[in-house]
Amino acid sequence: MEQRYPVYAAIDLGSNSFHMLIVRSVEGSVQTIGKIKRKVRLASGLDTHGNLNQAAMARGWDCLSLFAERLQDIPSANVRIVGTAALRLAKNRAEFLTRAEAILQHKIEVIEGTEEGRLIYIGVANTSGTSRKKLVIDIGGASTEIIVGEGFKPKLVNSLNLGCVTCRSHYFNNGTITSATINAALQNASEQILPLVAEYQNQGWQSCLGASGTPQAIQEVLIAMGQSELITLAKLEHLVELSIACGHIDELTLPGLREERRPVFISGLIILMAAFKALNIEYMVVAGGALREGIVYSMLPDLQQKDIRQRSLNSFVQRYQLDKEHSIRVCDTALALFDQLSQHWALDQFESRAVLHAAGVLHEVGLAIDFKDAPAHAGYILSNTSIPGFSLAQRKLLITLVSNYRDDIKLEQINQQTMTDPQLAAALVRILRLAVILTMRRKNEALPKFTAFADQQTLSLRFPKHWLAQHPLMENELHLEQEYQEKAGWQFTFS
Repeated sequence: MEQRYPVYAAIDLGSNSFHMLIVRSVEGSVQTIGKIKRKVRLASGLDTHGNLNQAAMARGWDCLSLFAERLQDIPSANVRIVGTAALRLAKNRAEFLTRAEAILQHKIEVIEGTEEGRLIYIGVANTSGTSRKKLVIDIGGASTEIIVGEGFKPKLVNSLNLGCVTCRSHYFNNGTITSATINAALQNASEQILPLVAEYQNQGWQSCLGASGTPQAIQEVLIAMGQSELITLAKLEHLVELSIACGHIDELTLPGLREERRPVFISGLIILMAAFKALNIEYMVVAGGALREGIVYSMLPDLQQKDIRQRSLNSFVQRYQLDKEHSIRVCDTALALFDQLSQHWALDQFESRAVLHAAGVLHEVGLAIDFKDAPAHAGYILSNTSIPGFSLAQRKLLITLVSNYRDDIKLEQINQQTMTDPQLAAALVRILRLAVILTMRRKNEALPKFTAFADQQTLSLRFPKHWLAQHPLMENELHLEQEYQEKAGWQFTFS
């Protein structure tokens, strides 16, 4: 089993937290089998001379003693351990590393900021499915990496000596949150980012992704407040106002803010706001991975530079023994409907075509539990399984589609989309349901020719003359679908 599905460990000795990620390489995909995270706050132990104090080093060594036990079971060649900004800055890092390596029985690489940025980008590119040119921002404890890349290759990487732990030490050390301290911290962050703006503008990007703790914590707060997971400058400014109203870090009571993130939330928020302003970022979504995932994929060359979404879908097909030929048939039919209706309903946004394709592949995954309530079973499986390559909003849309591919239409679920317009979600649900009906005989030679067209509310299908009379079961199924859609308040006709 270990030879067929080898195990790998990636350890990130970060400036704020130490992380260990343990994965298996299974049938062309990466399966997480273990995670350990401890708040060490190494960067907070750096004194004015750039030395780590004994308390910070002791916290680090205690954490590594936990990691060491798990590493005993993993081949040395499958382990990579890296240290980041705090260890780059520490003048006495040799003292820390000597004991740390003795505890772990493995070498530790203290990587440069540009290498850290490269690995972060690899982690993002291999877990976040957008093929567009990407701006990636990762705010660590003592450094911030800003990367522009395309596909799987970073093109521009910068690492700034600016992090949420060090920012807190300089500006919020007594815990007080005031407009004055926020403005001072914001000015300092801006001064470090502004000299880089021209080269990033020259590169350009189509999507912006936030990696690691700060963007994830902000997203969790926004969702808990009933907002979409899209991070915008206006939302960041509102969170700053709420933080000022709290007055003190210990009094931060934002919904969705985890206790462990509270001490460095405001400082990370300020750094991200400075980046938004300097780089004129419209919005950001949270990436599916970062440094640790980059370390893992750097050890798995066979999985690098493969389409992440397709890799995820293939893994589901193999794991749940889905009918691959029929999945292709449903996908092709759904995408044919999508292309015919796209202009009528403005469907081509938020990478909805890719989500519809995934729904066509995965819609029958619920059959692994039972035919009855298969759509609900499918929604449950996808809600509780990692799907690399899809953002949180895309995953939510995907779950909505597979949960509504037949039987009753769950309007409440459709209307709860956060990133996409509920009308777009409804249109994709209607398309998938029709694709499933049109392919019901599960044979290519039985597929009908059709033309689809629509106005604002009505979707219509037209078939060749006499075709429906020759296929009474299909006609009956379309009549039933007509009733389902009418019950949902939608108009569907066919002739």
